[in-house]
This record gives sequence, structure tokens and C-alpha cells, in this order.
Amino acid sequence: MCLAEFTVRPALREDFPAIRSLIHTVQINPTGLDWRRFLVAMTTQGDLLGCGQIKPHTDGSREMASIAVKEQARGQDVARKVIEALLALGPERPLYLMCRARLKPLYTKFGFHAIGLEEMPLYFRRISRAERIFNSKAQPDERLLVMRLD
Repeated sequence: MCLAEFTVRPALREDFPAIRSLIHTVQINPTGLDWRRFLVAMTTQGDLLGCGQIKPHTDGSREMASIAVKEQARGQDVARKVIEALLALGPERPLYLMCRARLKPLYTKFGFHAIGLEEMPLYFRRISRAERIFNSKAQPDERLLVMRLD
């Protein structure tokens, strides 16, 4: 699939079923999905290609999360455009994200850097500790990585 044109815009209520479906399809964390925080990448025909959100946590931290792109649209700058649009919203810094370690190079391009447990806000420390227990046998590139943009 070659995409000539797509736009990134704030999500509408009617986009939510497609957002939720994409999040489940790509198997990323489905908690905290609120369509009002999402930006979506849409074709000119109105089909969802990708999405992302800035999610607040109770400890005061903010996370760039739910970055997902349909498989047939990957490699065509959809994720990059969604990330750039999210960062252009001017979210407070620091901004955090969690990803598989193999995705580190993607997020490094945007200024994020990997951080250790001691640098993480409480929310991310809890998730990281649980992941170390439940995912201890995973390959290194599939392990959870927490990154921060200062």
C-alpha cells in the first residue's frame, strides 16, 4: 500500500472504535484510551492509519502513548507525523514513553533517551518492576524500555 496523502488531526468521538481496534491489533497497552487525547492519521477517504496520545498519570507525569500504525501503512512516515504532531502540541516536559527496546532508535530521533529505574516517576517504576518479573525471559529487544524527553 502506497499512501499519497494522509492528514493528522485531533480524534473525534466517532474515531474511537477504530482507535481501540488498532490498539488491540498491534497489542499495546489498552488502558487509558480516551479519544479526546488522541491524534489520528487519516486517509483522504477517512480511514484510520495510525494514532497516538499524550496521557496524564496520577503521579503528575505525562506519557506519549498508544503510538500505533496499521501494518499496511508502516514505513510511510505515519508514526513520524503523529509523533511530530503530538510534540507540537507543546506538552509539558519532561515527557515519558514506554516502548519495546527495539524501537529505541525511532524515539531517539525525537530527542528521547532511555532512563533507569531511579530516574522514573512512580507510575513507570511500578510498570518496569512488574515487567521485569513477568517478562524476564523475553529477548532483550522485546523488553520494556522507558524513555524521557527533557
